[in-house]
Amino acid sequence: MWMLVTGLLFVGVTGIVRHLGSDMNAIQAAFLRYLIGTAFLLPVLFRNQGGLVLPRRIGMHAVRGFMHGIGVMLWFYAMARIPIAEVTALGFTAPIFITIGAAMFLGESLRIRRILAVLAGFLGALVILRPGLTIVDPGAWAQLIAAPLFAGSMILAKKLTETESSPVIVAYLSVFVTLTLLPGAIWVWRTPTWEELGWLLLVALLATAGHYTLTQAYRYAEITVTQPVSFLQLVWATLLGFYVFGEAPDLWTWIGGAIIVASTSYIAYRESVLHRRRRAPGTSAGS
Repeated sequence: MWMLVTGLLFVGVTGIVRHLGSDMNAIQAAFLRYLIGTAFLLPVLFRNQGGLVLPRRIGMHAVRGFMHGIGVMLWFYAMARIPIAEVTALGFTAPIFITIGAAMFLGESLRIRRILAVLAGFLGALVILRPGLTIVDPGAWAQLIAAPLFAGSMILAKKLTETESSPVIVAYLSVFVTLTLLPGAIWVWRTPTWEELGWLLLVALLATAGHYTLTQAYRYAEITVTQPVSFLQLVWATLLGFYVFGEAPDLWTWIGGAIIVASTSYIAYRESVLHRRRRAPGTSAGS
């Protein structure tokens, strides 16, 4: 239930950003969303008897914020260019990049079955994009580039949990994403309308609530239980795009999305199996 609510909240974010995308520059919209989010998190930043809470790994927070900020900017751009269902399907490639990054930077094993699942996920992305057979919209490339950036952000977040609390990690992500987007936002700035600010305020509220419900989902159930429910976001996003924005996804988006969902589900399943084997005494983990 928590994951179901999470999907609905994030699809709400997607719909609002899609609505704003045609009128406001992606950099400015992303900047305002995180600026408002930072304002929400000020109590976390200044909870140390009125003083600023300083993280132990400020450099890692800064690198993560930069990567995430570029990814968010590209995601906002993609939302203004291509159908919601296509954005959502390509976004599901992020767990594939997390698997590769974990092997490269966290020392996790990457054996044959996991490699095949990763390759299948990339195949799904190629089915959606069909390079050489059709003109690939820049928005699709933007979303595909955003996926590994978000994956890198998640890997750094995993490392930061070793020394930082979750509220501090979230708060400093918001701070550094805002700083990353600030120069570009100044360059393209136009005075937003009160209506646009209201929508972006709602985006910040829904996104914050979505991250909370996602955390609750992982608290009460293993990832193998929650992962299939998270893929319902593709269904909600498709329905939203069709009924609100008149976007009907083509057959290739459905086929490619199904391949990506299958490959990431397998990766999630293997991660859960390995996690249980590591916790069980006297067993050796394989992949």
